[in-house]
Amino acid sequence: MRNLEDSRILVIGGAGFVGSHIVDQLLAEPVREIVVLDNFVRGTRANLSEAAKDKRVRIVEGSITDRTLLAELMQGTEYVFHLAALWLFECVYQPRSALEVNVVGTFNVVEAAHQAGVKKIVYSSSASVYGDAVFTPMTEDHPFNNRTMYGATKIAGEQFFRAFNEQHKLDYAGLRYMNIYGPRMDYKGTYVSVIMKVLDRIDAGQAPVIFGDGSQSYDFIHVADVARANILALKADASDEFFNVGMGVKTTINELVKMLLEITGSDLQPEYRPQEQMFVTHRVGSTEKADQQLGFRARVPLEEGLHSVVEWRQQDQTNKLDRSTVMG
Repeated sequence: MRNLEDSRILVIGGAGFVGSHIVDQLLAEPVREIVVLDNFVRGTRANLSEAAKDKRVRIVEGSITDRTLLAELMQGTEYVFHLAALWLFECVYQPRSALEVNVVGTFNVVEAAHQAGVKKIVYSSSASVYGDAVFTPMTEDHPFNNRTMYGATKIAGEQFFRAFNEQHKLDYAGLRYMNIYGPRMDYKGTYVSVIMKVLDRIDAGQAPVIFGDGSQSYDFIHVADVARANILALKADASDEFFNVGMGVKTTINELVKMLLEITGSDLQPEYRPQEQMFVTHRVGSTEKADQQLGFRARVPLEEGLHSVVEWRQQDQTNKLDRSTVMG
């Protein structure tokens, strides 16, 4: 088990949804400095508004495509979290950009970390590498059944870490996230955006829309649990290993929408429409390996987690309204 005392930690993509929660939780650790690198394309300074009040936090605007900047930030850094990536939507419509950021950018991170003598990196991979489930729960030995550009870029990243561990003994742990939701989530996560879209419809007094029959099932995990898994992975002795990060609980879209209707006190009935393109329709991960080697088990039940999303969303909308009133 690693001691993070007096360490300097670089969080790449630290202004994003998951990254900002990692920064928040790192502040409870005895670290010396937390450097956040983000290009603010998806991450926001608002996500770091509380963390930035701590003098140990330094925010740098920049990209993992900038090798000189990466080399400079890696100097004197003990540990790195690498979360920066273009997501599934961009990978579909801007595949070359996805290649430059997710693949070449990740190689830049791995190379710079090795050259600077970084002690360990935690890499944010994705359950997208598995594609549709061949068997459930999916263990980490599940075949790479991926058929998306996003999943392909994550597989490439995983292979870079494996190769550098083999050749240079670079210490790392990779996390394959299931479907993350929670405060600060946006509308761009293909599988979780259903939560925000359903809440939008309920707010407007319109029936939430379910595509297909609603039997599509996913493994939803709260962002606070995901951030905790990252810090446990950094501290753990486990190296050169990949871990599923999920609840290990299958939830259908029908069940999810029903919960959101109950939480918001709505009596609307879902409206079913023909199935649009879906990249994956069935996914739930085994949690055993993360439990055994990282000591990680998710704690936030889905209903409690969805309450946190509804509360955050209401507060966020109030804050935006207040800002527009001031600006106006």
